[in-house]
Amino acid sequence: MMRLSLLLALALAAPAQAAEQAPASAGSLLQVSLGLAVVLALMAGAAWILKRIGVAGSGGNNVVKVVGGVSVGNRERVIVVEVADQWIVVGVAPGRVNALSTLPRQDISSAHEDMPGTTSFAAWLKQTVEKRNGSQQ
Repeated sequence: MMRLSLLLALALAAPAQAAEQAPASAGSLLQVSLGLAVVLALMAGAAWILKRIGVAGSGGNNVVKVVGGVSVGNRERVIVVEVADQWIVVGVAPGRVNALSTLPRQDISSAHEDMPGTTSFAAWLKQTVEKRNGSQQ
């Protein structure tokens, strides 16, 4: 009989202990969640600050500057890089970089204007809209 009353007392005490531990577990879960949120917010803030100030610093100190490039295949590109007063046309493929040609440095705006048939999209759009509006009136 004594054993039965002892087992009954332990059985009644176990849910009471579990009830006492449940709020502590919920509080711990809330504390961990808030801590995680703070750490993630700090990481996002640090990334934003690094992006704003620029990790590499100013781009004026670079010796090599990429002028432009175009994809010529799935994994192949032709890139124009500027080194000192010279442009170097480079072919880039997986595992290979080949110099294709060298040119004297040019002003990008004048080089673009010298090519026949090249106009900016904004100018083309404006011209097209003006033609369309003129023909409707």
